[in-house]
Amino acid sequence: MADTKLIGFGNPLLDISAVVEQDVLDKWGAKLNDAILAEDKHKPMYAELAESHPVEYIAGGATQNSIRVAQWVMGKPGSTAFVGCVGKDQFGDKLEQAARGDGVNAAYMKHPETPTGTCAVLVKGGERSLVANLSAANCYEISHYETAEIQELVTAANIVYCAGFFLTVSPPTMIALGKHVAEKHKTFCLNLSAPFICQFFKDPLLSVMPYVDFLFGNESEAAEFGKAMGWGEELDVVALKAAAMPKESGSRPRVVVITQGKDPTIVALGGGISKFDVDELPKEALVDTNGAGDAFVGGFLAKLSQAADLAECVRAGNWAARQIIQVSGCKIPEGPCTFA
Repeated sequence: MADTKLIGFGNPLLDISAVVEQDVLDKWGAKLNDAILAEDKHKPMYAELAESHPVEYIAGGATQNSIRVAQWVMGKPGSTAFVGCVGKDQFGDKLEQAARGDGVNAAYMKHPETPTGTCAVLVKGGERSLVANLSAANCYEISHYETAEIQELVTAANIVYCAGFFLTVSPPTMIALGKHVAEKHKTFCLNLSAPFICQFFKDPLLSVMPYVDFLFGNESEAAEFGKAMGWGEELDVVALKAAAMPKESGSRPRVVVITQGKDPTIVALGGGISKFDVDELPKEALVDTNGAGDAFVGGFLAKLSQAADLAECVRAGNWAARQIIQVSGCKIPEGPCTFA
């Protein structure tokens, strides 16, 4: 445990991925490049998808994806840990097996009655739509965070990462993490994760923001955050204003990182904007974009843990995303990481 440099808290989900037609998206009210939480009307979807389409079961959940990619880039087993809630069931066992197989220390809370969460990944034309049924992931409790095992992992880590999706589950855990990080002068990283987080979970988001040293998001999430804050949707403006929001830990300025797919990555720091070009991927090499943003964060955090400069962190992030969009889902490529 003492080797843990990076720890993530989030929603472990088993992805059920299928290539679908437009009518499937329409039926379930799903939009490409979007993520939503499942409602009652979506409950039959998971079984229907498995019956009507060839499906793949892939270890998922945004934070867990990022941690698995970071572990791959960092190389040394046990450099990362991931915490979230699964059920005591076959899907939970599959997730734990996959995470540990990737070298991640999976320290799950296991709920005795609620099944492991799942996420439908609807892929069309290489783009994806996510419909998450959190189930057990929604049951994470701060009491688990307070256990000796998790406290040991948190104490060892220098960087803490949460996807914004965890704001729907346990803001108290995120605030406790933020306070620990601010007090110990460590690094807290947060992802906006989806437009609906900025729309419907703005209050919990703003309660965590003072602790955030690195804020990630893609162009649609950043634009939605700008709208929610009354700043407009111009990305450079949103990045600068988010970077300038009040901060609990005054020892370092906040960095805001906005990805835009193949367009340049925007980084705001200290009142200035930098833009980093993304290497173009031939369209025929794109399999699906599911996990691209998670992989970017994983590559970025891996290099951040090694005290690399911002340009190198962004380069590693874009490289990792490029690898993941050439396979179905957030699957870790076999063999050691070849980033150089």
